[in-house]
Amino acid sequence: MVSVRYKDFMSTKTKSQQRGQARVQLPERHQMEFRTKSLDQMVPRDHLARQVVSFVDSLDLSELYADIRATKDNVGRAPIDPRILFCLWLYATLEGETSGRRIAILTERDVIYEYLCGGVSVNYHTICDFRSQHRELLKRILTDSVAILHHHGLVQLETIAQDGMRVRASAGSSSFRRQETLEESRATAQAYLDQLESGDDDEDSDENNRGNDAPSQRQKSARERAAREKSQRLQDACEQMKELQKAWDKRNSSKSEEQQRSTPRASTTDPDARRMKMGDGGFRPAYNVQFGSDADALVIVDVNVETVGSDAGLLEPMHTRVCEQYNTTPEQWLADGGFSKKDGVTSVERAGTKFFGPVTSEKPIRSKGGDPHERQASDTDEYAAFRARMKSEAAQETYGRRGAAAEFPNAFCRNHGLSQFRVRGRLKVLAQSLWHALAYNFQRFRNLCVPDTQQSYLEFLNNH
Repeated sequence: MVSVRYKDFMSTKTKSQQRGQARVQLPERHQMEFRTKSLDQMVPRDHLARQVVSFVDSLDLSELYADIRATKDNVGRAPIDPRILFCLWLYATLEGETSGRRIAILTERDVIYEYLCGGVSVNYHTICDFRSQHRELLKRILTDSVAILHHHGLVQLETIAQDGMRVRASAGSSSFRRQETLEESRATAQAYLDQLESGDDDEDSDENNRGNDAPSQRQKSARERAAREKSQRLQDACEQMKELQKAWDKRNSSKSEEQQRSTPRASTTDPDARRMKMGDGGFRPAYNVQFGSDADALVIVDVNVETVGSDAGLLEPMHTRVCEQYNTTPEQWLADGGFSKKDGVTSVERAGTKFFGPVTSEKPIRSKGGDPHERQASDTDEYAAFRARMKSEAAQETYGRRGAAAEFPNAFCRNHGLSQFRVRGRLKVLAQSLWHALAYNFQRFRNLCVPDTQQSYLEFLNNH
């Protein structure tokens, strides 16, 4: 039985009768017309996309063209200009868009993305592949842009803040398996791959017996590619298990069975991912993304991705990279308590950089009535000097700069899509992290001004 409300909703009046005497602007969807605007004319002069294109045009991308086989002297279809793909990913990251499929859709229906493509058709496979294939180039661009500004005195690199954030991996918690299960799965996956490559595929036989059309060559190739990738992931997981087992044996060799933790597991989806404690207290597959930022200009100067959940032992490697990449030794280094271990602090202090952060074992020492800023029995001279320094108000004030310098880049990247990776494997994860670092620095360069001029850091870089 139809309700009264439904009957009232389904009125028998025509649209003209419903309007009555009201005069409104009606849509006209069948009127033929010619539009005489170019893509350039459809984008505002001060739009962000124009600055992205200008910045990418100023970059040296020669290495991206070196592998292109289509030349003036050879035949073959011309590929997409790498600058288009670079513009797409930089702009999309600034917009918080991390899906290659979504970007491919936007290039067909969004004016700004059409402007970036300039009439060139792109597909999501090409877009997704470009994101993770050029991490060395992305690293060089990040380093060179900061190095140019440092050379001209615009980025001082006197105080560096380091921080790590755990970012969810593209893997589920249920994908972790023990050694025995991984070996069985690898053997099964390899057998299936061998069957596909030999042409003896039971699935094809079943389809033919049911009277269905035989799979096309494209479908067969896709099936083989998926099987090959799965087999490789399981092979990588078995290799990872060797290292995990060594670490587990070392950690539990002196413990009883009751004290030992559960046996190690590796993910069949992303072998490089590890279960880490996240900000909400839960444990999920993740990567530890390390950012080093200049505390004055608030620009990211170094990026790395680690597969360990703890920040202990990660201070010295980043300090060494920054010193080598920019040929300078920072005067001060700011980091939280996870980094302030004896070996790392000692190494940084010996290199000529003063470390600022919480001293270790502060609460246990105070509970025993001691002073955590006084030298302890196991301290090196450098660590003892660090303890004494952190007792002063000036040192605490210096350390207070860490929050803005380290957390601000982290927050920007999280708010622009770096909450879960869409790629798998540490190297591909590093590439996506570099895209976010480049996008963050691009935004900072737009907002920072060269002293005594009206020129932004971005305009300065474009001219140099």
